Amino acid sequence: MLWIDKHKPNSLDLMDYHLDLSENLKNMIVGGDFPHLLVYGPTGAGKKTRILAILKEIYGPNALKIKIEHKSFKHPTSSKNIDVTMISSQFHIEINPGEAGTNDRLVIQTIIKEIAQSPPIDTAYFGSFKIVVLNEVDKLSKDAQHALRRTMEKSSSVCRLIMCCESTAKVIDPIKSRCLGIRIPAPTTSEMEKVLTKVAKAEKFDIPPKLMTNLITHANGNLRYALLLLEAHKAKGYPFQTCDLYQLDWEKYISMISGEITTDQTPEKLSSIRAKLYELIGHCIPPELIIKNLALELIKVVDQSVKFEIIYWASFYEHRMQLGSKPIFHLEAFVAKSMSLIKKHSSQMK
Repeated sequence: MLWIDKHKPNSLDLMDYHLDLSENLKNMIVGGDFPHLLVYGPTGAGKKTRILAILKEIYGPNALKIKIEHKSFKHPTSSKNIDVTMISSQFHIEINPGEAGTNDRLVIQTIIKEIAQSPPIDTAYFGSFKIVVLNEVDKLSKDAQHALRRTMEKSSSVCRLIMCCESTAKVIDPIKSRCLGIRIPAPTTSEMEKVLTKVAKAEKFDIPPKLMTNLITHANGNLRYALLLLEAHKAKGYPFQTCDLYQLDWEKYISMISGEITTDQTPEKLSSIRAKLYELIGHCIPPELIIKNLALELIKVVDQSVKFEIIYWASFYEHRMQLGSKPIFHLEAFVAKSMSLIKKHSSQMK
């Protein structure tokens, strides 16, 4: 079991940072007025962990007894089925409607309708409603968001929604106005140091001060990433001979792609890089993370005059990626554009 799961706090009382937020959530639950929630904040800040702690606070330990199942939905106008992975307990359901692509509206309406039709659960802890946790709600289509708004109004007596996303910028105003916004900020440097030290103590080793500094700096507020880096460094280099961080395998792969882009700008090389991009996506590396890290790797090695254009086109294709349905097209287009910029600059320098 990875340390991020092994040492994950499962109640609001066990949280190591944002203690005032935990206290406010507990008071809200005890007060008996539990609204729809919109939980947002940067990656690795602890949004999912806090949502699970909220479920335990409401329903007790049984809310953490979860199962994973694959649910199929019948498309109303075609013969194909829509498959979505669902995590559930007897008290809640957690889904990522974005898995259904353009059919996300159908998934949302069907899931919440099924829950609304089932009898509410009266618990000794709180309330007579079930909870639906919706991940990446900011990536839902506008149709799905409007359908969600209507469903929230109809089923609020037997169902509460906890929506999770990184930013509320792409969430429509009618949804935001019907939810209590809970912002989970990234942990501070001292808070990250406290958590990393606690995990290291539980695993019975000490973190050298320089390694601690490198971990926190490289993670840039992403606590989950910092814990993954710490575990990787412990597995590969303990007892610590160096405080330089080991790159994760997918990071090495992106660095290799960056090197290929800067050394060879040919159609054959573009074709081989396309296969590598497919491999990264196949290993569940988010396309947005691929294009971001690839751009960061490129601007480390290209000339100053090219850096701004690399950043511009990375932003351009990342935005196009959000609007489209095939990330590989936009990733490949960014690679081709980067090759073109580098080759053009090289010819001008000759």
